[in-house]
Amino acid sequence: MFTASPIPPTDARHLAVEGAGVVFATRKGPFTALRDISLTIARGEFVSLIGHSGCGKSTLLNLVAGLLKPSSGVLLLGNREIREPGPDRAVVFQSHSLLPWMSCFDNVHLAVESVFGGSEKRAALKARTEAALALVGLAHAAHKRPAEISGGMKQRVGIARALAMEPKMLLLDEPFGALDALTRARLQDELMRIVAATGTTVLMVTHDVDEAVLLSDRIVMMTNGPAATIGEVLDVRLPRPRDRLDMAHDARYLECREAVLQFLYRKQAHVETEAA
Repeated sequence: MFTASPIPPTDARHLAVEGAGVVFATRKGPFTALRDISLTIARGEFVSLIGHSGCGKSTLLNLVAGLLKPSSGVLLLGNREIREPGPDRAVVFQSHSLLPWMSCFDNVHLAVESVFGGSEKRAALKARTEAALALVGLAHAAHKRPAEISGGMKQRVGIARALAMEPKMLLLDEPFGALDALTRARLQDELMRIVAATGTTVLMVTHDVDEAVLLSDRIVMMTNGPAATIGEVLDVRLPRPRDRLDMAHDARYLECREAVLQFLYRKQAHVETEAA
């Protein structure tokens, strides 16, 4: 359980987004949120989506999650078309979405039972739940309720719940956006450790340039909406494991950071919109 494995060449298209577009019906007529999105993600890769508000980052994530259907194009995960939400994709939002009357253990166990309850015995489900909590360093808080733990711990429970489902992809929608800077940094480091240990494929939405560079293998930079699309894709050629203190003086890290900032604030001037 939770073991990384090599990435075979056949998994270079673990996720394939092919010509996807999203058009919403509004009172003022059709609104094109996304157009011509084509992207592939390899198994085990960490990819971040970044761009100004209204550029459709969360809309694209919701397409992959199956929470939205594309108006055009197709999305494939493991060569199977994404038509609806499923346990092969686990989503962690900025809000932890834990059930407040349940303990940390029970919140994770509920997800485990929904995925594996029909095929595994009670002891195996309990072991999966305990392993997930241990992976995020919360074995000691298993029987605490959400109101009894910090915001950062709540997000770690959310990540444990997602990973306990053993998804093909972990989808993160600004999971650390509501946390203070120090807690955010600690959880970024935790996420790097967890992803390294599990080999999980990750697609993350973020507004934070440093977070994107520190965590990602590639950064997908979105143009401004409406009718947003992929503007540039940056290959982050930084060795792993990564230490944030070392990265602060690393020339390649600084080059990547500069490239993202140039795209966001020179090539794409910030335009406030009401896009999704």
